[in-house]
Formats: sequence, C-alpha cells, structure tokens
Amino acid sequence: MPKLTVEGVGEFEVAKDKRLVLALAQDAGIDQLHACGGHARCTTCRVEFVAGEPARMTVAERDVLAARSLTGVRLSCQIVCEHDMTVRAISRLAGSGRKDAGHAPSAEIEPPPEWINN
Repeated sequence: MPKLTVEGVGEFEVAKDKRLVLALAQDAGIDQLHACGGHARCTTCRVEFVAGEPARMTVAERDVLAARSLTGVRLSCQIVCEHDMTVRAISRLAGSGRKDAGHAPSAEIEPPPEWINN
C-alpha cells in the first residue's frame, strides 16, 4: 500500500490506485476542496508535491492547468496513489468561504483518463 504524507498532518497508508482527492478526504481527514466533483474542471482540488510527484498526468489535468496558467500545482482529482508521495494540501474548505467541499468524487478518475508524461 502506498504511503501518503500530508505536510503538517501526518502519514497514511492508502489503497493502491485510490484517487488522491479521496485519499486526502477519507484517509487523511483533510477538508480538501473538489467543487466540480472531481471532473478536472474547477482546479479547487489543487495540491503541491513535496516528494513523489507522479511522472504522468491526464490530458484533462494538463489542459485545465494550462487554460488557467497554473504551474507548480497538480489536481488531486486526476492523480492515483500508485506510490509513496508527500503533498501540501493547499486548497481546503477552511477559510475558502464555500459552504461545502463539493460533490463527492467517484472512485474512478473522470473524465476517463488519457495519460501523458508531464
């Protein structure tokens, strides 16, 4: 099982291939935002990688990050926990002014992933 370390929160063993957005919310207990429900549309699920950043990303993630001119961040809704990683949870409900974190993401990456190397 991969180990997810959330800076300032702790270390958590997560199921292999679990979506990072779900691991943050369910395993680490983080109030991670995901306003679009994990469909790579809103960028509210942003994280910064400290270590273990995946070498691949979905086309949907690449396109939405480029459209919003975002660099140095990744979308937790488009990442699966395949190996040990350390992240900063930078997009959280607390202090966001939102009423909730967003619609619950499904267990599978949406839209269906087309993987590329980043």
